[in-house]
Order: sequence, then structure tokens, then C-alpha cells
Amino acid sequence: MERGLGRMPIILLLLALVGGGYLWMQRGSSEGVRLSGWGGPLRAGNATAAPDAPGLRGLAEPQQGRGLPGEQRPLGNPLRAANAVLTQGYGVGSHAPAAVWGAVDLALDGNGDGAADPEGSWHQPVYATHSGVVKTTANSYPAGNHIWVTNDEYRTGYAHLASFAVGDGQQVQRGDLIGYIGSTGMSSGPHLDYQVWVRQGEAWVNVNPMDFDVLEVLP
Repeated sequence: MERGLGRMPIILLLLALVGGGYLWMQRGSSEGVRLSGWGGPLRAGNATAAPDAPGLRGLAEPQQGRGLPGEQRPLGNPLRAANAVLTQGYGVGSHAPAAVWGAVDLALDGNGDGAADPEGSWHQPVYATHSGVVKTTANSYPAGNHIWVTNDEYRTGYAHLASFAVGDGQQVQRGDLIGYIGSTGMSSGPHLDYQVWVRQGEAWVNVNPMDFDVLEVLP
């Protein structure tokens, strides 16, 4: 009897430890559920905490200077015009297959009806979307008057130009005037055929210009 009573404190201590561990695990599980209660994906500057998430209040501050593209990365609308419209998308029609001919076609809506028109597009200026060195080719097939702007990471192509505003070997920056919309080469009307390529190892890979905010007008 005495030996049995001697074991009781040890048993009670073990039960207390097991019970405490179980409660601690449950506490962690409960907090995990509460903190996973976000509704939808998070967006910088537009993320609100779940009402029961402790320590989080209001909107998240935008990240300053993180992930912002430098001058080498293509960005924005090469026409720099709010009335620019997309007349042919990436990887369809004459832009297929995308790995070879991937581009988007851009023109201007000159009369405000929401569609491109020749009168509003002819000879409108075209601007470099990133820094690089210029290579011009006149009267090429099928691109007509064509410009490459190339740096170590990216190159962009501008086709069917009416004329050039730059010359071979010229260094340009984002926003520099490089040419004017035309319909040279294999083209049914005045527009800009715009391509973006990314260097991967020793190869250039064609990518979708829409991933580079091609319709965004930069200041």
C-alpha cells in the first residue's frame, strides 16, 4: 500500500506534463487558424488584416524601392499615348508561333471611337521602353523598317516604322524617341509591331510584352 502511494506523485506529475503539452499544442493550432483568415491574395498597399488577427491594423504600407524595374528592363507603352490600342495580341494571327513571331500590335485611336484608325496612327512617335544600343534595318522582310534596342538582359523590337529617329550604335534610354509609326514591310496598315526578348544563358527567348505594362503611359 505504501509503495503504491509512493508512485502516485510521479504519476500525477506525468499526467500534468502530458496535459500541459496538449493544451500548448492546441493553443498554437488555434492561433494558426486565426492568422490564416485572409480573404483573397495580398496586394501591396491594399492588404487588410482579418478582424481577429492580433497586432495588425489598417492598410499595409507599399514597399519602397523593392522590385522596381531599372532602366534596363522594358516598361510601359512605346507610343506613350493614352489613346493607344491593341490591334493584335501575343501569339495569335501573324504573331504565331510566339517563340518566333511573338509580339503585340499597337496603333492609335485618333477619333475617340475606341478602335485604331490610320489617320490617328500615321507617323506618330515611337519611344524606347528601356536602355540599350540601337540596331536599325531598313526595308527588311517582313518587318520593314525595324529597330532593335539591346542591352545585356533584354532586347525590344520595333517594326513597320515609317522612318528612324536614331542610328546604328546609338545609346538610348527609356523614353527616347527612336522612330515613327508606319506600314513598311508586310503590313496591312500603320501600326507598331512590338516585341520583347529576354536573355537566358546564351539564347534570346521571346516573351509576352503584356507582362511589361505595354499599355501603361509613363510620366
